Amino acid sequence: MDFLLSQNNLWILLIALVSGAMLLWPSLSRGRSHGRIALTDAVQQINREQGVFVDIRPAEQFKAGHIPQARNITLDTLDAHVGTLPKDKPIVFVDAHGRDSGRAVTQLRKHGFERVSCLDGGLNAWTEGGLPLKKS
Repeated sequence: MDFLLSQNNLWILLIALVSGAMLLWPSLSRGRSHGRIALTDAVQQINREQGVFVDIRPAEQFKAGHIPQARNITLDTLDAHVGTLPKDKPIVFVDAHGRDSGRAVTQLRKHGFERVSCLDGGLNAWTEGGLPLKKS
């Protein structure tokens, strides 16, 4: 017990606990990432498994530029469109910066969808990756 109460040993114990927490943080926070998926993984998943990109931005922003073959379903109308989305294929949600699409993932998971994710970085990641946009 004297070992733990020594001033020098308390600092060593504190440093060990903080270091362990920092090492575990990526694993613990991964569960709260709302199913984020990297750009290359999303493209491969959509191409290989005939998945669907769903753009949750407002219609005006969608018309200004969107991922080719993406569907535009805003977040506030998502519940009404649940029946039009495939449960057996991957669905990747896209927004402007990758911040709001986590809520769409949560909504669909409540409806029993398992293969849903959101594009990490959103449409910004798509354009920074040099991939084409379609204007309508």
